[in-house]
Amino acid sequence: MAMALLSLGGFWLGTRAASHADVRVVVTGHAGVPWVEVEKGDTLWAIADALTERDDTGAMVEEIKRLNGLPDSLIRSGTRLYVPANTAALR
Repeated sequence: MAMALLSLGGFWLGTRAASHADVRVVVTGHAGVPWVEVEKGDTLWAIADALTERDDTGAMVEEIKRLNGLPDSLIRSGTRLYVPANTAALR
């Protein structure tokens, strides 16, 4: 029974990884929109916090996700993230 559960769990994780690997986000039409490059150890929350005046970091996270077509908050180093032009760090 334990072996069957482990096999099913491995199969489930494998299908989730495969579905994420097939997704490629293509964002077009960002001419003139400012961006930041994700560095090792960065999180979406930390980037959003740096761009706001600490008043609504959650809304900034959602806006960055929307601008970049991100389905979740996972980001990778070396990625270019487009950010709203009206952020505190850019003023």
